[in-house]
Order: sequence, then structure tokens, then C-alpha cells
Amino acid sequence: MSTTDSTTSAPKVALIGFGEAGETFARAADWEGFARGWDILPERCAAMPACGVAPGVDCAETLADAEVVLSLVTADAALDAAREYAPHLPQGAYWLDMNSVAPETKRAAAEAITAVNGRYVDVAVMSPVDKLLAVPLLVSGPEAATALDLLAKLGFTNIRTVGDEVGRASAIKLCRSVMVKGLEALTAEMVLAASQAGVLDEVLASLDASEKQVSWAERADYNLDRMLVHGRRRGAEMVEAAEMLRDLGVPARMSEQTVLIQDALGQLELSPPPDTLSGKLEAIRNTPEFKGEIRR
Repeated sequence: MSTTDSTTSAPKVALIGFGEAGETFARAADWEGFARGWDILPERCAAMPACGVAPGVDCAETLADAEVVLSLVTADAALDAAREYAPHLPQGAYWLDMNSVAPETKRAAAEAITAVNGRYVDVAVMSPVDKLLAVPLLVSGPEAATALDLLAKLGFTNIRTVGDEVGRASAIKLCRSVMVKGLEALTAEMVLAASQAGVLDEVLASLDASEKQVSWAERADYNLDRMLVHGRRRGAEMVEAAEMLRDLGVPARMSEQTVLIQDALGQLELSPPPDTLSGKLEAIRNTPEFKGEIRR
């Protein structure tokens, strides 16, 4: 059964890119009759009818009468897609950029869309798309409020506006990704080494025993405090950890970078550190060392 309702007057939607996200959303929403799609890969276009999406013969036909466009291409193609397809966009149509790209990339894409009187919206998809239409979406830009309503009419149920600046939604997504993807990479490095050393069960049990249920704000404040006070010592410890990984035949890429970050913060000699997270961040930003690193 369709998750959209005719009473909501669902807008005509075009999907640019039909990978996992496009196919998942289309199957869940049942947009048959008011959805068209385009993908540069013929096999993806061939998969569209089974998902209730009519494949266009080209991008121009796909966009011809679209009211809303969901840009769901790969991250490295997001800006090119906006620039290449903008001339085919109907006047006043909404280009919802759902790709995981940097805020500056989204602002450049917005320039291409608004130059042809299109309406650009920064959309961040905040979890795997297996949540279907309940996937959390953050929306930002001057057209965010209207875009929220359009997304709701398309069947999405977990949408929130986060400001009227293009790039704000993507900044939230990518800052979070620094932690999430970084932890994933650290996890891989740790379990490979622990397994190779024959101590995986003990290491995992030790981590369970030391885990504390605290907010991320508290955790970030505590972690910065430890690095600012003990960063040099911790960096030296991580030099040894990286050496151990290499001895075990495990690449130490994350650990080697940890050495640099721990040591750099320790060398700032902000002791004692400010009491609050915001105070610590401000103090770090104002050091000549930090400003020099940014310039490089």
C-alpha cells in the first residue's frame, strides 16, 4: 500500500541517481504515477519501473515537469550534477541535495541551481536508509520550511529544519561523521591488532568494564582535558602502540595520526585547561600553533 496519500497532493518528483537510497525511498513511498528518474548507469534506469519510477530517456525529459528533485548521486558527482542539470530544471522547482558533501560544495551547487531560478535545499540524511521513509533528515537553506512540507507530502516522516543557511545541515552531518567513521576506523585497527596478538576477548572485556554512560558534551570536555594536560605522554604511549601494530602486521594509520593530535594538543601547554568545553575550544583556536596548522 502506498505510504503517500492523495489528499496530500504529492508533488511531481524526479530522482537524479538511483542507487541504494533512491531505490529504497521509491519502494517505500510508492510514487508511481508522479515520479520519474534518471541515472547514468543503464542498469539502474532498468530497475526503476519495478519501484514505481518511470525512467526518463535523458535528464532533460526527466526534469521537464518536476516540482521536486531529489539529488541522490555519489558524493564526488554532486556538484557536477547540479551544474550539468540546472539548465533543464523548471522555473521554481526545488533541488533537494541529499548527498553527503562538504558545506562549500553545497553552496557551490546552490549557486548553479539559483542561477536558473531553481530553489536549492541542503538535506542531510542522518542514518542508513534502511529506516526507509523514517530516516532522519535535516534540512537547511532559505527554502527549508517549504522543503520540509514537500518532503512530508512525499511520505518522509522524520524531518527537521536546522536553519536558513545552505551548508548547515551538511556541516552537522559531516562533523558527526568525523566521530562515527573515525570510531569505525579505530575499531577496525584495534580488533585486528588485538586478534593478531591473541588478546581480543580481554581487550573487549576491559573496554566494557571502563565504559561510562555520559553525554557526548561531557565526553568531549573530558577527552580534551586529558589531551591538553597529558597529550605528550599519551602521544608517546601511542608511538609504542603504533609500533606494536606494525610488529603485528597491522597498518597503524589511525594510531599514527593519534600520536600527532595528542602531542600537538599537549604541546600547547594550556595547563590548567579552561573549565568548560567552550573555553577549551576557544583557547585552542587562539593559539598560534593552531592557526599555523589551519594555514597549512
